Amino acid sequence: MSSLLTDTDVTGEATIVWLEDITTLEYVRQAVHGTPYRVGKPPFDGLGRLVGYAELAPTVQRDPETSLFHRRVFFLVPHDRDSAPNGDYRTGSPGEAVDPLTVAARRTGEKTERSQRRAITPTGA
Repeated sequence: MSSLLTDTDVTGEATIVWLEDITTLEYVRQAVHGTPYRVGKPPFDGLGRLVGYAELAPTVQRDPETSLFHRRVFFLVPHDRDSAPNGDYRTGSPGEAVDPLTVAARRTGEKTERSQRRAITPTGA
């Protein structure tokens, strides 16, 4: 699981929409953002690019304090591995990052060998 979100944070999700081919991305960052709508591409004014987002079930209610829906977004910033393969994250990944292949609606995803880009030690070595 991500160290920052749990499955209880994403219980109202109906589907995940990917804007890019996630098979080429070793990790994506995930966060929950307040948006005015349950479905459709949410406004994203983050530092990087929006890679995907969650759409919510019709039964999910707005936050009574903000009048917004809490939806998960997936994004990458300019210094992430896909843009800077020899940069800060040539191995490892940010705390909020998960392997996008492990993400599903109502499931936060996990860090994997792929997302961490760790060398797998051969048995008996």
